[in-house]
Amino acid sequence: MSGTDDLTEEERRHKERTLKHKAVVDAKIAAAKEDKGLVLVLTGNGKGKSSSAFGMVARTLGYGRTAAVFQFIKGKEDVGERAFLSRQPGVTWENCGEGFTWETQDLRRDIAMARAGWEKAMQALADPTVSLVVLDELTYLINYRYLSLEEVLPPIRNRPEMQHVVITGRAAHADLVELADTVSAIRDEKHAFRAGVRAQVGIDL
Repeated sequence: MSGTDDLTEEERRHKERTLKHKAVVDAKIAAAKEDKGLVLVLTGNGKGKSSSAFGMVARTLGYGRTAAVFQFIKGKEDVGERAFLSRQPGVTWENCGEGFTWETQDLRRDIAMARAGWEKAMQALADPTVSLVVLDELTYLINYRYLSLEEVLPPIRNRPEMQHVVITGRAAHADLVELADTVSAIRDEKHAFRAGVRAQVGIDL
């Protein structure tokens, strides 16, 4: 490996910058000593919130742990993640909706489906054998007042110590954001659908 005497000026400056960066990162890693179950909120108008959550399901399974997915609102959609992940050992996948509100047009039934799904989700949130609980599109249930914050927040707060929870959906309520350990707001810059391209298998479905 070349010594510093053999480096160009650009290479030397690069090495100095990366060494400093490494020292900062290493110090932060060394200072992070706590282990705990996390609450993650994936919100914003951009594409990829649910896909990110399902990626964490795959990560969880990769370590031989278990996951439970509760898909609210858009539960009737046939998507590749469900087709694959719901067949894997260690995954419970519950469809807790029948489609977006403009498709169902049945408020009473939508509320009943959401509340029935939440009852099942609460069982998972009380189960220490479930490592990861995904509450997909939960934000809508709160914003549409299908469920109240008083119903939703306590089971999440009181879940087993090392259980992780991922909540997805647009316009996350401020109380969900406050509760979360990590919040990612995905921004919509550009989307093929607005250019007349329909949903594509493997990308959107």
